[in-house]
Amino acid sequence: MINYLDEHPGVSAVQPKILAQKNKKYFEYAGACGGFIDRFGYPFCRGRILENVEQDQGQYDAVIPVFWATGACLCIRRKDYFEVGGLDARFFAHMEEIDLCWRLNARGKKIECLPQSVVYHVGAASLAKENPRKTYLNFRNNLFMLYKNTPARSLFFVFIVRLILDALAYFHLLVRGKFSNAKSVIEAHKDFFKMRPGFRHDRRENLKNRVVDDIPTKFNGSILWNCYIKGKKTYGRIIQN
Repeated sequence: MINYLDEHPGVSAVQPKILAQKNKKYFEYAGACGGFIDRFGYPFCRGRILENVEQDQGQYDAVIPVFWATGACLCIRRKDYFEVGGLDARFFAHMEEIDLCWRLNARGKKIECLPQSVVYHVGAASLAKENPRKTYLNFRNNLFMLYKNTPARSLFFVFIVRLILDALAYFHLLVRGKFSNAKSVIEAHKDFFKMRPGFRHDRRENLKNRVVDDIPTKFNGSILWNCYIKGKKTYGRIIQN
């Protein structure tokens, strides 16, 4: 990856192909073969759509621009990292690399996935997949990220839709008997609104310094709609639209 950055001065950050340590034939949840987000802030990957993880059959071995590179293995130019403010320590864990990459994209920087470099990752080692703390951080930090980076013209609409979708997620967790996780969704929203004033300066700075309004690697549709309503559970099927 270092050699790739040396040979491509126009690229700010790069990630490898991430495969699962426990099942090396499959992509790993945290990054797979390059990350993207939809218009409502839901992350997905080339090789992983929501909970659906694909087998690696070389289908995504092309080097392409991506919206975000995984924090599981990220190589980034020092100058660009500090120019956009680096990782936001208030996130603590989860979504912080997507927030960083959003700022890079908005300032015209390029992020790519280099599948010829391969890393095996042990997923959910810090927090188990259904740990309520993980649920809390994912929901809270996703709201932080949206607030910090979403353009003013679409902020209200995006947040209204997210409030509805997060309410549905809350009730879905209740129905499944995941009461602690459902409570984490409520706590995440409470803490977001309590902490939001501390992010206003960041939002102003991010919007002031952006040079790209419509980021080409951002998916303008809904990944939930494509996956659950249209039944498109692979990256390849979704991008055929």
